[in-house]
Amino acid sequence: MLDMWRPKVGQVTRSRRAQIQREAAALRMRGQCDGFPVERIVTAIRSAFPEVSPLEAWRLALGWSRAQTVARIGDLYLSDGLKPTALSEAMLCRWEHGPDRPGPEYATMLARAYGAHPDQLGLRPRCVCGDGEPGYGRAEAHPGWVPVLLPGDAMTTASGLPAVRESLRLALLDAPRGGPVVVELAEAAVEHYALTYSRHAPSVLFDEVHAARGLLGDALAAPADDVTGVELRRAAGWLSALLGNLAFHLADHSGARAHLAVAMALGEHAGDARLVSWVLGASSMLARAHHDLPAALTHAQAGLERAPSAPARAQLLGWAVLPSLAGLGRTAEAERALSEATAILSADPTGGAPGRFGFDAAELDLHEAEAWLALGRADRAVRRAEASVAGCVLHAPGWAAATLVLAQAEASTRPGDAAARALGVLEQVPADRLRSTSRERLRRVASTLGEVDVAAVRDLRERLRVLPPPVDVHGRGATA
Repeated sequence: MLDMWRPKVGQVTRSRRAQIQREAAALRMRGQCDGFPVERIVTAIRSAFPEVSPLEAWRLALGWSRAQTVARIGDLYLSDGLKPTALSEAMLCRWEHGPDRPGPEYATMLARAYGAHPDQLGLRPRCVCGDGEPGYGRAEAHPGWVPVLLPGDAMTTASGLPAVRESLRLALLDAPRGGPVVVELAEAAVEHYALTYSRHAPSVLFDEVHAARGLLGDALAAPADDVTGVELRRAAGWLSALLGNLAFHLADHSGARAHLAVAMALGEHAGDARLVSWVLGASSMLARAHHDLPAALTHAQAGLERAPSAPARAQLLGWAVLPSLAGLGRTAEAERALSEATAILSADPTGGAPGRFGFDAAELDLHEAEAWLALGRADRAVRRAEASVAGCVLHAPGWAAATLVLAQAEASTRPGDAAARALGVLEQVPADRLRSTSRERLRRVASTLGEVDVAAVRDLRERLRVLPPPVDVHGRGATA
């Protein structure tokens, strides 16, 4: 286990720099002896020394001097059949310590040399995609993470987010009061954000959805005609629902409540029963987070009554009704809700719907596992959590959630394995992509493990101690 030493953050003097290098070398050697990957040693160094940039931390974690880095990059150029450039140790020093940043070519070469992604080195391109004040995390550096792909889906990137917003903005410039094209683009934006929800850090996606919804304000106030007004309210309602869910995943419960209230009002005004039922399910989730189970069940049952289709009913049963009943200890009713949801999904020829507003067997398995935990049946929880893990895309948010539920179910009987699973989530999911729900599950795992004195449990406690919050005091999204 890496012992963390936290010096005060201040001016980095020459003596302080020498001390950092010595202590970082000790952290690296201890991490290497324990078999830790480089990423984990980088996390330890940056936790111990907040003034160290990601770029420098990676070099220190590898144990390289600047001269070695320069030589390695020169070798990469030669291996590519190119003449080495004039990279110097002084240039690298400025990139590590000052405001200067390498260009795209050098950023790529540094990432290749260190075996990292440019984002992990703090070399994410600065955002130049629009105006407006930063929100939860705009233009912040985010650690490297490969966007997940659902089976059959095409790749998307963070650059696709501002492109969708820009298309909507251009359509509104052409038709400020809305019209068929604006409505179509607003609906396309909702679909894009919903289907790619799990591929972006919540703070980044929040800012984009918020900006897109803001573009609709003038058209909503004075739409071109009644039909356009209804359709724009519907789109703004779904965007508000997304904002509510994103705020919840950023641990901003008051913000989530406000956005969900707007979504509910717009859904009622547009006559969209599906939106209204989904918002009631999200409201049930929010009430459970505040341990108000009677209110959670009331919202869940109201959503179930408004569900306009069998798949929507299955979602409300599994996502909202089942966990509320299980939390209240109403086992027989919980089993009936589970049975109905399972039957609906089994009869669905597509096996469920993708995206933030969809529902599938893996998600139902997750909610069933947590229901069994609430009802004191860890043995059943293990089986359903294993099924959920198997049905999820590796390292996606659903995988993280199911893995942590499995860890909690195993914690009492196999504490070392449970802690190792939780550590695996922390290794594979960067802090800015770790939803508040997964953070809560991590806390439950640690609570169930208690004071068990084994290496993996001690390491988990330390990792949780230094885990940054979803949003810091400056309103910036978490970074690893």
